[in-house]
Amino acid sequence: MLAGQPVIILKDNVERTRGQEAQRSNIAAAKAIASAVRTTLGPRGMDKMLVSSTGDVVITNDGATILHEISVQHPGAKMVIEVAETQDDEVGDGTTTACILVGSLMEQAELMLAKQIHPTIIAQGYRMGMEKALEILNTIALKIDATDRDGLLKIADTSMTGKSIESVKGKLNGIVVDAVMSVGENQNGKVVVDRDDIMIKKQTGESMDDAELIRGIVIDKNRVSEQMPSKVVEAKVALIASPLEVTKTQVKSKIKITDSAQMNAFGASERESLKKLADAVIAAGANVLLCQKGIADAVQFYLAKAGVLAVDDVKEKDMKYAAKALHATIVNKTEDLTAADLGYAALVEEKEDANLITISGCKNPKAITILLRGSTDYLIDELERAVVDGTSVVADAMEDGTFVVGGGAVETELLLKLREYAESVGGRVQIPIEAFATVFEAVPLTLAENSGYNPLDKLVALKSAHSNGQKYAGLNVYTGEIVDMFEAGVIEPLRVKKQAIQSAAETASMLIRVDDMMITQNRAPGQ
Repeated sequence: MLAGQPVIILKDNVERTRGQEAQRSNIAAAKAIASAVRTTLGPRGMDKMLVSSTGDVVITNDGATILHEISVQHPGAKMVIEVAETQDDEVGDGTTTACILVGSLMEQAELMLAKQIHPTIIAQGYRMGMEKALEILNTIALKIDATDRDGLLKIADTSMTGKSIESVKGKLNGIVVDAVMSVGENQNGKVVVDRDDIMIKKQTGESMDDAELIRGIVIDKNRVSEQMPSKVVEAKVALIASPLEVTKTQVKSKIKITDSAQMNAFGASERESLKKLADAVIAAGANVLLCQKGIADAVQFYLAKAGVLAVDDVKEKDMKYAAKALHATIVNKTEDLTAADLGYAALVEEKEDANLITISGCKNPKAITILLRGSTDYLIDELERAVVDGTSVVADAMEDGTFVVGGGAVETELLLKLREYAESVGGRVQIPIEAFATVFEAVPLTLAENSGYNPLDKLVALKSAHSNGQKYAGLNVYTGEIVDMFEAGVIEPLRVKKQAIQSAAETASMLIRVDDMMITQNRAPGQ
């Protein structure tokens, strides 16, 4: 009120939440998101069935997919989901772990707020704990060479274990590792993997066991003419971006024909120009043609007569991908095509039952295709998610050359080391650092719980093993025993753990400092 008159600052449709209520709201939202994906963690985690408003069904235990599919309104919950999406984009795995850590950090913050510890102190402690955790991770990380296929196979295996496609992971592991190793390049002594160089194509109707690695490209098209060969061995592939047909002029024009002789001459001229287009392709030595635009019937006839397999209306993305795989040059004008522009492939074949053209056997391809098959769309989609995760973690390990062990071993080691660090810090900030350490209990506890074991018993056993110097000791979720995770081959890239800890700590620190939320509500029409 000002001089007896109300002063309106916020609009009527703004909902405001202040003080402890705002903090409790964000804490509850973060805990709810964490609990939604908690049961999916680990090799024995469960799957979620998500049904959209249109009736589309997704069955998965991939944390990023689950959170992407569910509709969330709360801004705090949206920030937690963003953590998972960032984790998925940056490293490709560890999304569930990141969400569980955020939820646990907010849960610990709730206990500290109840003890009247200021949010700024909590955020400071979390930051210090995060920096120390990343420092500890570097000391316990192990080295791996980009050419160590056996080690990379173990990393891919760890990523895919626990998914519904586990029955074929033995074959998929080899496909994933070979694909990433093929496209990896050494630049100034450092391995760089462009994940876009690995294309994933899906085909319904076959068994999951029929997945294959094609050292080349798969195009979802058929040859333009039945008269063309359906299979070409020792293929020389031409890539043309312009149409192989008579194009319309840029300006409006008319041709006046007064007799049949002129008509015949006009038709002959058109056929001659189209024949020149076909002759240019044939003269360059090409026996396979990929055209980004259309191919006229007359050109198809001449190409078929010369035994050339042609595909028209190829997507620009597929053209660029083919150029990388075949070491070919995309030519804009047909008359500019030379033998030097052609790419090589051992085999180009049309799969008539699947409407696919496979171009395989490329020499040292810089782009590669993984062809996935499955009996249903649900299986193929889950298969694709597993392969994407697998290729991402293998690429992470090759680029960084470091990995850590799984099974809750890293989290238990961090838990003990951070508590030692907290004691050396002193002051009020020691409490949030200790709380940050406690958060790492959530991962081994969840692994044990999802595997049907007593969580507290397994956590005590893990702490005991690590206190005795067994820094690689983790939980075998199948037997319930505490074993050496390095010897068991349960390993994952260091980058996955680092990203999960960093993004979780930063998000929790940001959320806990919020003491005022102003949410603009959408008004119904006419209000």
